[in-house]
Amino acid sequence: MKEHRNESAFEQIDLRKLPPLKALKGFEATARLASVRGAAEELNLTHPAISHQIQTLEESLACKLFIREGRTIRLTEAGSRYYQFVRQALNILIAGTEEVRDNTSQPPLRVQTYVTTSIRWLAPRLNRFRQQHPDITLQVSTYSADWRFDEKHADIAIIYKTQPLPEHLSWQPFFQSKVFPVCSPEFLAKLPSQLETHDLKNYPLISVYTENKYWSWQNWFESAGIDHKPDNKAQTSLNCMDVDTLAAALEMAIIGEGIALVNGPFADKDLASGRLVIPVEHTAKGFGEWGIVCHKNLAEDKRIKAFIAWLLDEQ
Repeated sequence: MKEHRNESAFEQIDLRKLPPLKALKGFEATARLASVRGAAEELNLTHPAISHQIQTLEESLACKLFIREGRTIRLTEAGSRYYQFVRQALNILIAGTEEVRDNTSQPPLRVQTYVTTSIRWLAPRLNRFRQQHPDITLQVSTYSADWRFDEKHADIAIIYKTQPLPEHLSWQPFFQSKVFPVCSPEFLAKLPSQLETHDLKNYPLISVYTENKYWSWQNWFESAGIDHKPDNKAQTSLNCMDVDTLAAALEMAIIGEGIALVNGPFADKDLASGRLVIPVEHTAKGFGEWGIVCHKNLAEDKRIKAFIAWLLDEQ
């Protein structure tokens, strides 16, 4: 009787030709960041552990991948060629993993944003996203203004940047960066009827001290060619109130405590309802731009693409 064998449609892979797979992650991170220490922090490993991975990989390949020059390192010619293959292979594995992963077993899509962005723009709209994408669970984290995209704990973020991002991050422009004043109609009614831009410096101004490096009253006045100091120097301390978030500044403006400065669409709803008004028409531009950021490795993730498309539709 003839025996039948279950023969695979694929040729056997000679796994002996592969280097230690664990070391590839350490190599990729070190090459991308040009730093063993940076790779260790990103992968939550120790500096010696990353160094050992690279040494093991170099021994397996019988060639040097990095040149160490004092405290800095750079790829050798062989290391640069090998990095392209490793990146391509890891990206293919990530794409394949995302394609076959069951949506029901996926972890939440982690969204990072500022307190004001979450409270005054994102949160009121999230129900519409859930209705359109019931299979995608979101986990929203909010932070104060002084933060960067936390790749370890977030998949995507809405941020305001003032400098170019690292090359491994993907950027999608979002809100317009336009800075303008708002106050309550009751507060405005107490001011002169023929109010000019320079007049605002003599009235209570609400400042967000965590955002001063992005936009401030001083910058706004200077953009109009105006000295920001009150005409009466004795009023200086009376005319400035500092809070830590734009959300707090807008609430104070709504109840008539003073004039707040807005960068973005965060007062649009209150302007439309009449709870806030624009006392003068001068608008300035902030020092950066609003956008949506994620790791380039995740840019083709269907959850990321769906969330970005939804955000852009909500503008």
